Amino acid sequence: MKKNVFRMVKAAVTAALYAALTYICAGMGLAFGAVQFRFSEALTVLSVYTPSAVAGLTLGCVLSNIISPVTPLDAVFGSLATLAASLLTRAARNIKTKGFPLLSFLSPVIINGLVVGAEISLFGSEEASAALFVSSAISVAAGEAAVVFTLGTLLWLAAEKSTRLKDILTK
Repeated sequence: MKKNVFRMVKAAVTAALYAALTYICAGMGLAFGAVQFRFSEALTVLSVYTPSAVAGLTLGCVLSNIISPVTPLDAVFGSLATLAASLLTRAARNIKTKGFPLLSFLSPVIINGLVVGAEISLFGSEEASAALFVSSAISVAAGEAAVVFTLGTLLWLAAEKSTRLKDILTK
């Protein structure tokens, strides 16, 4: 029972951090639209360490996307994309390239690029087109990659170097 409570607390803290970081980015104009640099997406690497992050990231995304200016459907589709990316990140955690979980880091980049790119091209513009989808998907994926491979890597390195942090994340 104590372990389940600890897992729920980790999920809740993850959700709160994700939402807070996204709201900060929204205030700076970085959270929504074709160009996104959500600092909260660095937290996607937590799925490498704990299944609690999957629930926390998904809930945090729902809480964040309810303020989306693109479409109210962002709370549904964007959150489903985060769920899928988190599950893939978790599933690929043991597949490593020179000790680095590269495939896990690529999961949110690819999934969010495709899903959010489709959202923007379908709901964020009056004229949906294949060209708009491709450009939206590329720009969303580029912003996602920038955050995941910089801030996410720093978070992953901190967890790898700190036995205390890694112990908290993996319990």
